[in-house]
Amino acid sequence: MAARYDLRCPVARTLDMIGDRWTILILRDLLLEGPRKFQDLERSLAGISPTTLSARIKQLERHALVERRFYAQHPPRAEYVLTERGRTLGPVLKALLDWGTRHAAAPVDGAVSRGGRGSSGRGRG
Repeated sequence: MAARYDLRCPVARTLDMIGDRWTILILRDLLLEGPRKFQDLERSLAGISPTTLSARIKQLERHALVERRFYAQHPPRAEYVLTERGRTLGPVLKALLDWGTRHAAAPVDGAVSRGGRGSSGRGRG
């Protein structure tokens, strides 16, 4: 796949790794909840298709941010866990949480927030 950004920029390189829709939310779940099975992630991320979830996890694995760990042999069962490199994104996700809490008000009655101040409180993100 061709690069979508000018990869000479560190921000662009980071976005190339984690900038796709759902990816940061997968990282959030793994950071907050620890190791998760595919079905756990699918349940947590309402609206994500299994195909998209699988593609995002594979991309995170390629970038050594997530690893698959097998915990049963018959049938093989796997869970996903952040690598040490993946855990270094914790402060980045915390900064996004803080920014969202201050500047992206929670939607009311299904409306999409376009900014503004305040929030109804801290949530999962």
